Amino acid sequence: MLQSMTGFGRTEQAVGDKVFLVEVKSLNGKQFDLRINIPALLKPFEFDIRNILQEKLMRGSVECIIYIKQNGAAQPVTINKELAKAYYQPIAELSQELNLNPGDVLSALLKLPEVITPSNIVLSDEDWKGFEVVLQSAIEQLKEHRVNEGKSLEEELLLRIENITIHSEKIAGLEPLRKQKIKDGLVKTLEDNVGKENYDSNRLEQELIYYIEKIDITEEQVRLRNHCNYFKSILNDSDESKGKKLSFILQEIGREINTTGSKAYDSEIQKSVVLMKDELEKAKEQVLNVL
Repeated sequence: MLQSMTGFGRTEQAVGDKVFLVEVKSLNGKQFDLRINIPALLKPFEFDIRNILQEKLMRGSVECIIYIKQNGAAQPVTINKELAKAYYQPIAELSQELNLNPGDVLSALLKLPEVITPSNIVLSDEDWKGFEVVLQSAIEQLKEHRVNEGKSLEEELLLRIENITIHSEKIAGLEPLRKQKIKDGLVKTLEDNVGKENYDSNRLEQELIYYIEKIDITEEQVRLRNHCNYFKSILNDSDESKGKKLSFILQEIGREINTTGSKAYDSEIQKSVVLMKDELEKAKEQVLNVL
């Protein structure tokens, strides 16, 4: 099943005397790019959290925000004075500009992130295992969202590839007539300019065979259809991450379409080439969102 890189997951759950809230969202990206915001209590486990996210989500621009709420007995706290001082100056200036009561500045400072933090609290192994369950739950929700988005992507990509195949089949039907038209046109031009009796017909036939072989598009069309079939087989592959592979195949499809257009010398075939290019561009836009 195809997966999108777009998704969102959110889980809130009590673990001991704490309530963990994890929010994870992802957008499309060429590689795995993670932005993470975690409380001080989880800082020692940041490397583990990053590894879990990368292993499970693989690709995309990912943002993870984690909150902890204490729901048990009161805990000793410390005030980060240096951080509070850094916050104070811009807040005081803003308060003065807005003619606000300066007495409210302290209460505002104490509510800012990391100004008041739990003192000497270390997350136990049991709490870490409980948090892992919460993190995994949020990730699974995001992956479920990715699968649902992937269904629409797969339908769209199959439609584009099917349309390219239809145009390729149309070109295959036009190919014999195209060769005859080219041959007749060259003979007529030669007769009009040289005269029917003034050239060697056997030599002309040899030259025509050589020329028509040079502009033959049969191999390009065979490769194009093979690429389209390979693309569809990759969609059915069990591998979760296949966006890069699909993108590479689309590049090969584009190469065969371009070569067909450059060798066609036929207005009807050129029309089909233009339509195939349009379908290909739509497919490229969609595949950027595939995991």
